[in-house]
Amino acid sequence: MALSPPAERNRETTIHEVAKELRAAGEHLPAPEHEGFGAFFDRFGGAKVVLLGESTHGTSEFYRARAAITQRLVEQHGFTIVAVEADWPDAASIDRYVRHRPPEPTLEPPFARFPSWMWSNLEVREFVGRLRQHNESRPREKRVEFRGLDVYSLRSSIAAVLAYLDRVDPERAKAARERYGCLTPWQSDPSRYGVAGRSGGERCENEVAAQLTELLDRRLDYLRHDGEAYFDAAQNARIVRAAEQYYRTMYRGSTESWNLRDRHMFNTLLYVMQQRGPDAKAVVWAHNSHIGNAAATSMGWAGEFNIGELCRNGFRDEAVLIGFDTDRGTVAAASDWGAPMEIKSVLPAREDSYEYLFRKSGLARSLTDWRSARRDLRDALTSPRLERAIGVVYRPDTEVLSHYFEAVLPEQFDAYVWFEDTGAVTPLPAEHAEGAPETYPFGL
Repeated sequence: MALSPPAERNRETTIHEVAKELRAAGEHLPAPEHEGFGAFFDRFGGAKVVLLGESTHGTSEFYRARAAITQRLVEQHGFTIVAVEADWPDAASIDRYVRHRPPEPTLEPPFARFPSWMWSNLEVREFVGRLRQHNESRPREKRVEFRGLDVYSLRSSIAAVLAYLDRVDPERAKAARERYGCLTPWQSDPSRYGVAGRSGGERCENEVAAQLTELLDRRLDYLRHDGEAYFDAAQNARIVRAAEQYYRTMYRGSTESWNLRDRHMFNTLLYVMQQRGPDAKAVVWAHNSHIGNAAATSMGWAGEFNIGELCRNGFRDEAVLIGFDTDRGTVAAASDWGAPMEIKSVLPAREDSYEYLFRKSGLARSLTDWRSARRDLRDALTSPRLERAIGVVYRPDTEVLSHYFEAVLPEQFDAYVWFEDTGAVTPLPAEHAEGAPETYPFGL
């Protein structure tokens, strides 16, 4: 229903006043490539965990900005871990590369599966190269790690556990194959496992739990061979257990499976930080929907939690949650899950959204630190507004239903990075360059 003329004038006045306040509160940022960009984020250097978001999975500016911020936190503030919304085995290939460890055979090149462009892109390759260069002159134990947090690598994680046991304990490898054999019919399409379980088919939870328990029970024996290799194998066994639970719960409800996935990612972060030691400091790269405090969004109001909320509860003031957003431009995304990647135009934001308010502020690039923002600005934004979220699928024709949710932005994030106009990431070719260690693991 259209607003009456007086109501419309009041609405426009309110938008104008809030946009003016946002302009005053926003710090003008240079381009991410500018050497001064990262210095704006020094204020967060004392944190234990800094979570860097993105409102889309395919925007170049978000990747370049996160790379610049992370590089600053690593070089100037002693951060030792980069943990990303990616599968552990894929990220392990990158980790071995950046820490100058020899590569290991894998079932397929890293990030070869849909959505490959999310991590196999020019922006990530350049960042990984800088991490490797940073690590080159550092002692092995002080090199920065690159870790994956996600839960989707059922097939690759099973293969990694079996390959490890084949090397260190062939007898137990046979038992592991028998246990994991329960999941063999579902490895190529794990979502079918959930359907089968729902209809009374075979469930493999006891087998995968038993395998993880055995691997942990034999920890002292296996650590004698290679501590790094055992650490990786144990995490892959955890992933198999979590993936079995995840795919089994997929069809029982989105809230349960979402919470299981984010709980797994948070636990993986804790596991990596614990392994690193008491001085561990981590930067997390994930979507805004994962790193913002879910309790301040319609997701949380419906019973979902996420990494951001768990970090806020677990680390308190030592966790910093930074959202990234845009109004318009282009994005790398697909029209459906598993469909080809396209370069799509991002529609200008709706007038009842936070993105629209920032567009009206007139700032091309800005950092808003909600912790130091004026109280009247925070009060003006305490009522929920729409916020946009674009994942690997973008459907502009159903954008309102598909990509907007309600949130209270100053409570969702500690800080907010704004780019008015953005462009798509640059995907790398699918082919892996054989025999080219200088470009490993991305190829040319």
